Parts: sequence; structure tokens; C-alpha cells
Amino acid sequence: MNEMKFNISSSPHFRTPLTTAGVMIHVVISLLPATFFGIWRYGLRAFVIIALSILSCVLSELIFDLIAHKKMTIKDGSAVVTGLLLALSLSPSCPWYIPVLGGMFAILVVKCFFGGLGKNFMNPALAARCFLLISFGSVMTAFPADAVSSATPLAALRAGEVIRLTDTFLGFSSSVIGGSALALLIGGAYLLITGGITITIPASVILSFSAFILIFGGKGFSIPFLLTHLFAGGILMGGIFMATDPVTSPMTEKGQVIFGVCIGVLAGLFRVKGSAADSVSYAIIITNMLVPFLDRLKVRKPLGYRNGEYQERQFPKAAVNLFVITLLAGLALSAVFEMTKEQIEEQKKVEQAQSYKSVMPDAASFTYDSAVEEKVAALPVPYDASRFGRTWINEVASALDEGGNTVGYVMNVSSADGYDGEIAMSVGMTLDGTITSIAFTELNETAGMGMRANEPEFKNQFKNVQTDAFTLNKSGSASEPGEVNSVSGASITSGAVANAINTALDFYRTMSE
Repeated sequence: MNEMKFNISSSPHFRTPLTTAGVMIHVVISLLPATFFGIWRYGLRAFVIIALSILSCVLSELIFDLIAHKKMTIKDGSAVVTGLLLALSLSPSCPWYIPVLGGMFAILVVKCFFGGLGKNFMNPALAARCFLLISFGSVMTAFPADAVSSATPLAALRAGEVIRLTDTFLGFSSSVIGGSALALLIGGAYLLITGGITITIPASVILSFSAFILIFGGKGFSIPFLLTHLFAGGILMGGIFMATDPVTSPMTEKGQVIFGVCIGVLAGLFRVKGSAADSVSYAIIITNMLVPFLDRLKVRKPLGYRNGEYQERQFPKAAVNLFVITLLAGLALSAVFEMTKEQIEEQKKVEQAQSYKSVMPDAASFTYDSAVEEKVAALPVPYDASRFGRTWINEVASALDEGGNTVGYVMNVSSADGYDGEIAMSVGMTLDGTITSIAFTELNETAGMGMRANEPEFKNQFKNVQTDAFTLNKSGSASEPGEVNSVSGASITSGAVANAINTALDFYRTMSE
């Protein structure tokens, strides 16, 4: 009998020359066009953010493997891909700690704590981006355009501004480092040609998202409107590179179609009806939780089993229960909001009226001048980014005395440059341009730091002051007219407040002229 050697091993028994490292190399190559364009567009700062993000991911995985006495896994390249994807989804103006913290969260919390590569239940780079958006909202949503902080194409679109589709497509508008739609499409084409991804998920995401925007976007069948949404806001990066992650996407083609459609519809819903800074990231990580359920939708019965004998095909009860609980909670919150929406608006009007009275105590009543309202409506958003950052004027009310004579104005002004989001305030002003007082209508800064801007010690520096513009003194030694001391440890909040008041002063000066 001829001697034969058999290799006995556990399933699966098919072999392929494809390795994890090989797949990761293809992904890195596909991301190079967007990477090179981002570095060329934004310079050294973009390169530093990319380098810090990748280094943070690789070192986090290396240190975890050493501490946990696990096999070294950094050679497979997955940490590099996670760091690169995270960096390309960040603003080139974000501080250095953002990519470092994001990389640590992606690798340690989302990947390593769940068992390593292949066991994470959501995309690490996307989970890290959502973590950063929640934790550092203001710095994550500050985008530069020609060295000036400005709105993204989607924010400009909501404000009614004209969008240049060519600039958005090429990546020259305000965006993240990897915001070039052309570069992302080139990378996606490379992955399709090399077999790194299939067309199923990207096509499902983009087509369902496009259908939702055309039907519910409020602009009808407007192709330019649709293309602006496709070229900006991360739908291409999410659909091509994030949703196709083999670990967190379904295995069957039917499951992939449903997966892609869910992402597209959720992203469209969040984009049209939501107010979050990112719609695509949240849509993908939410749909990632449905993958165990989608993988069981089409499980073939093993050979040799008769009908009724095979019981392996079961719904993942934990995932279904979580989905139902989340759905019911969302519906309950939506119902409560709808029932209390009018009361909330009325309460806001009452609070605003109280703030007007507090900054102009000598006024007997307030009214609105149609000519002034027209001027306010015609103002750009932001008002003047080169001088005041991201500020705008919400409304202007005339302050009247008991005889009906105008004695001043109250302006409601906002700044998006607060440390933890938008700051809104009422600014009282007499006819000669003297600031009577300020009162915050929205202030959500850090307790014990930025929230100290609401204390009299800081606010009273603007009271009964006549100046062309306020300047901020961070050393605490303000002495010149119009110079104010910054809140200790909260220079970002202080600067946002000063810029908002300077916006009101500038508008009043322009209006008077």
C-alpha cells in the first residue's frame, strides 16, 4: 500500500493565499490618494495628525499585547489601517491630543478589550470618531478654509449659501483631511479591482442614501443638491471604506444588501432631520449591531438533516431585544418631544424676554423693526470669520421707553467657537454704542471653568463700556479701555464671548452708518 500523508485540522478546510497583512496593504494603498491630497492641501499639520493617529494605534496595540502576554499582532497592519482611517476623518485644525486619544480608544476599548482583530463588534475607527465627537464637539467640528475657520459645505448648504460642486468634489472646500471625493473614488476603484471589497455594500449605501435625500431632502429631484450631500459629509468614505470592514459587516450577499440599505436610510434620516455633526458614522456603528442578526437570515441547512431536525438557525435574542428596547425608547422620546415642543418654544421666548429686560432694565418694552430684520436676514453665516470666528446674529430688538421712543437695542448673538459647543447671549446697547450688559441664553461649557463666564466677575467687564472692540487679556492684567481679563483656564470660552460681542458692535456700527 502506498503511504499517504493526511493533514488533519479543524474547519474551514478551504485555503487561500490571501492574508490579513495582504488585505491591510491593499487598504492602505487605496487610501494613499486621499492621504497625499490631504497632506498637500493642508500641509505639515495634516501629516502630523496622520502620523500621531497611526503611532497611537500601533503603540496602543503593542503595549496591550505586552501587558496581556498575547502574541504580537501589530505586524498584520490592522492598527495602521485603523489609525489612517481615523486620521482621514479628522479636521486638519484639531489639536494633537485628538488623534492620540482617538487611536487609544479605537485599539484598546473597541478592539483589544473585545478579544482583538475579528472579535470587535463595531468599526474601531468609526467608534473612536463618535467618541471624539461626543467628548470634544467644538474642536471636532472646526474646519479650516484658506486658513480661516469656516463651515463645511453641508453647513453652508443649510444656511442657503451657494456651493461650488467642483471644489467639494476635489476636496478644496472646508472638510476633513480625507475629504476629497475624487481621491476616495480612486481608492474605492482600486479595492474593487483587486478584490478587496465587493460592490454590494457601497452600492447599497449610496443608492439608498441618494433615494432618501431625493425623496425627503426637501429640494425635490435636485441633482446638484444630491451631489453636494454625496461629495461632502463622509458618505463616500463611510460607504466604501468603513461599512465594508469584513469584521463588522455581514457575510452573505443578502445580508450585505440589507446592511447597506439600513446605513443609507439612517444616514439620510440623520442628515435631513438630525442636528448631530456626523450622520454617517452613527448610522454605520448602529447598523453594525444588527450584523449578527443579518448573518442568520440565510443559513443553509446542513446535508443529512430533514425539515424540523435542524435547530441551529436561531435569532440572536440579545441583539433583537436591544434593538426593540432602543426603538421603543426612541419612539417614547420622540413622542415626548412632540408633545412638549410648543411649551419648550414658549419657555424659550419667556427666557429670551427676561434676558432682554436684564440687559436693558430701563426699557419699558421691546419691538422689532422690519428694516432691521431684513438686514439681519441678509447677513452671512458666519458674520465675518476672518475677524470674529464662527459668529452670527440671531435677531435684533428695539428697546423702547414708556413714551415709545427707541433708547437702544438688544442683539441676540451666537458663537460656535465655545469649548463645548454654541454660546448664545443677549447684548444690550444704547444709541451711542455703549454696551449696557450681557446675559447668556445658551452656555454649556465645562463646569468650574468655562461656566465661570456667567459669573459677574467676568460679565461685568463688559457692563457700561463704550469701545470699538473688546480685546482679551489672558494674563489677567487688563487695564486699557475695552480690554477684558480672560476666565482663568477658559480662554477659548472667553474668546468666543468677546468675539460674539464684537460682532454685535460691528453690526450696530454698520447699521448706524
